[in-house]
Amino acid sequence: MCERCAQNAPSPSLSRRSLFGFGAGLALTAGLAGPGWAQGAAVTPAAISGAEALDRLMAGNARYAANKPNQRDFSAGRAARARSQHPFASIVSCADSRLAPELAFDQGAGDLFVVRVAGNFVNEDGLASLEFGAAVLQSPLILVLGHSRCGAIASTIDVVKNGTQLPGHLPSLINAIKPAVLDAQTSGAADLLEAAIEANVRLNVERLKSAAPILAERVAQKKLTVAGGVYDLATGKVKLI
Repeated sequence: MCERCAQNAPSPSLSRRSLFGFGAGLALTAGLAGPGWAQGAAVTPAAISGAEALDRLMAGNARYAANKPNQRDFSAGRAARARSQHPFASIVSCADSRLAPELAFDQGAGDLFVVRVAGNFVNEDGLASLEFGAAVLQSPLILVLGHSRCGAIASTIDVVKNGTQLPGHLPSLINAIKPAVLDAQTSGAADLLEAAIEANVRLNVERLKSAAPILAERVAQKKLTVAGGVYDLATGKVKLI
């Protein structure tokens, strides 16, 4: 979360009522910008459903993979974005430099609320950020996005199979990804790396769906959709899983 967002974020001691009230305040200060998907236009929070948000992401990915992205004026809407943000989707992405969610889904500034960590798993900090995106920014969709040839997952496989010792804080990252590798191993998949990449996405999707109290409640109320996908580095295409 940016420094300014952190300064404006509600204190952990606040009640959920205070949190949602904070979100309502942000919506009012945003001026409730008009609907529509024009270039650089702001979007009213919760103006679309999670399913519609996912369709918008996939349409953008199709443009990106075909090398036919929308032309953008990045200065358009900059003043409006300085006052508020209304991302229509939150993305849990790997930190891999070859994957940039805004490019992969052909979206502009202010469209996506992105949490990135090597191995695209959800820890406590990431979960808190996604709760902020869902409850305060009113994003109707969270997409957990893995990618092919993921080095973090390949390293975890190496640790699990060969007992390799990694330096520094890397073991904490490995421990977060290890359940997916173990799950993939039991499946007997021919390609363990590919199976573990998909298992990692599925496990984190399920964690987010059941993350009480904020995300689980919004999922139950059909205010939030949680989905998963894998980005292919070679083609640029995202496959939903």
